[in-house]
Amino acid sequence: MFTGIISDIGEVVARDDGDEITSFMIASRYDPRSIDLGASIACDGVCLTVVSVEPEGLGAAFAVEAGPETQRLTTVGEWGVGRRLNLERALKIGDELGGHLVLGHVDGAAEIVERDDGADTSRFVLAAPIDFAKFIAVKGSVCLDGISLTVNQVDRELFSVHLIPHTLGATTWADRQVGDRVNLEVDMMARYAGRLAEARSLGY
Repeated sequence: MFTGIISDIGEVVARDDGDEITSFMIASRYDPRSIDLGASIACDGVCLTVVSVEPEGLGAAFAVEAGPETQRLTTVGEWGVGRRLNLERALKIGDELGGHLVLGHVDGAAEIVERDDGADTSRFVLAAPIDFAKFIAVKGSVCLDGISLTVNQVDRELFSVHLIPHTLGATTWADRQVGDRVNLEVDMMARYAGRLAEARSLGY
């Protein structure tokens, strides 16, 4: 479980493509002593399991693996050496819930179709996968590349978010441009509400 509040920006330092599994080594500022094997770390919003960890510079380098389904639904398959990633450690009991409840189970990739940099904020318009657009609501929450954001406007599959300078500086969103794909996780409450309504219509 995560909150969508980024705690570090990591960098892919190695990639190894197997027959089905792709492995990544990610450098971070995390203390290697604080990362257990089997721990979950959200990387650009994708919950991945740590399979090895070692000291790296002033922090740690940890390895994660992604299977075919993860690569199909997310942007993981696009990650190359040098790619910067938004990182978040798993929530602990007693941690501050600064964003919203995020599972790290990405629903699909949204595409940036417009970016407008204003004096105080940057506005992004994105196109959601059609199957998940119905779960995105004005003033609701979405998780984009691991960041908890509030939806400002919705027009069918298009929706917009605004990022303040702090968020742009503390995450990889300053790099994002029109045409980029980002990992989208819709709010879990919206997903369950939609499923309940669907079940009711089917007579469950």
